[in-house]
Amino acid sequence: MTTSGRVAIITGAGSGIGKRTALLLLAEGYSVALAGRRLDRIEETAAESGAGERALVIQTDVTDPAAVDALFDRTIEAFGRLDLLFNNAGRGAPRADFDEITYEDWKSVVDVNLTGVFLCSQRAFRIMKNQTPQGGRIINNGSISAHTPRPNSAPYTSTKHAITGLTKSTSLDGRAYNICCGQIDIGNAATEMTERMRSGILQANGTTMVEPNMDSDGVAQTILYMDSLPLDTNVLTLTVMANTMPYVGRG
Repeated sequence: MTTSGRVAIITGAGSGIGKRTALLLLAEGYSVALAGRRLDRIEETAAESGAGERALVIQTDVTDPAAVDALFDRTIEAFGRLDLLFNNAGRGAPRADFDEITYEDWKSVVDVNLTGVFLCSQRAFRIMKNQTPQGGRIINNGSISAHTPRPNSAPYTSTKHAITGLTKSTSLDGRAYNICCGQIDIGNAATEMTERMRSGILQANGTTMVEPNMDSDGVAQTILYMDSLPLDTNVLTLTVMANTMPYVGRG
């Protein structure tokens, strides 16, 4: 399947994995709607790409249904269809003992990491179902935490486990409309979110350990691969991780 001329929406496109993926897709000839809360960040991504009108900057809060509607409406107005949604926007919460997690921290993580993904996926689903040619692909950013938690991370871990259920439900419900939905579970990509790992991060046995990471461009290449497949083929779940991170095995 050729990727040139395809249309994508990427949430959280102003930094980290979202930015690297946006830059790669734009370089490959996609038209990309760059969504993010910080306008200056997504404007920087667009400028760095040199893609001109193929990089559409749309300031978006994915927890706000009206903002999500505006994101998808403006994308269709500009590009006419939607081939790929990468649900990348997400956030963590301050590390805390389970009994000290605040309701506010819990809700803010659920609103972005789960409700935001649902709102964006629902709009994408509706567009892909009704466009011609019918169909498209939705890729959700899960995490290694969709399988195994870190200490003191109940809000984040819970949402990432929930993303797996949402991915499977979207995939099942999309079959009749040529809509594929898959999940990429990422471990220790070098981003602002993982910067603290360079100075050491709490392990399950109570020790602190510096963890290795990987270049986030490898994640972007994986997203491109997933979307390069024909719509009769779906990567339901895929794990891409730093090769020597402490995840597989017992150390």
